[in-house]
Amino acid sequence: MTSETEFKQTTLNQVRRVAKRGHYDRETVFKILDQNLVGQVGFCSDDGPIIIPMLFARRDDELLFHGSSKSRLMNMLCSGSKICVSATILDGLVLAKSLFHHSMNYRSVTVFGSGYEITSDQQRIEALRIISDKTMPGRWDDARGPNVQEMKATCVAAVKIESASAKIRTGEPADDPDDLTLPVWSGVVPFVQHAGQPLAAADNTPGLEVPEYLNRWRADHNSQFAAAKDVS
Repeated sequence: MTSETEFKQTTLNQVRRVAKRGHYDRETVFKILDQNLVGQVGFCSDDGPIIIPMLFARRDDELLFHGSSKSRLMNMLCSGSKICVSATILDGLVLAKSLFHHSMNYRSVTVFGSGYEITSDQQRIEALRIISDKTMPGRWDDARGPNVQEMKATCVAAVKIESASAKIRTGEPADDPDDLTLPVWSGVVPFVQHAGQPLAAADNTPGLEVPEYLNRWRADHNSQFAAAKDVS
């Protein structure tokens, strides 16, 4: 049973291995996508399959990308070809008493769709602002915007999310009963994304302090991932 709040399970997006870890609701899928800055973009070229990491942002049920107008990947994204995008947050290493049951705690998403080029000047600027705001909210209004030459050199594309699924693992090791008495340490090594103290560039304008929006973003980011660690 599916609805507008979840993606239909198909042979393409269905989680087969440990199916109980699969999630198809849009809220879960979108939340994991929004927490990731980098997506692994996969496509088939004349030379074979290729995967390239790309900065991205989500706008409703689309993923937005930008890059060089001469980029092979951007040309592929604009061509309407089938695209696969994956994103993963590592939450911890799971160390079991047996090597067979070692694992990881993670939140991952796999997206399937087709891309198209955004050509309208207004829509291109809007998409670039969305990408900028996801990467560092407030930066768009602070830094110099793209000039005419830079816009000519930039390609902007969107991938419609046609199908997607999330896969999540949480919790402790799942050791076999016969292994529980082995004198081997078992448990979880938490992983947390942490944004460190900003480092000024060597040619930074003297006297300028770290922008307040950057400090707010760091606090929100670190708090968000610390909370996720506690849950997992």
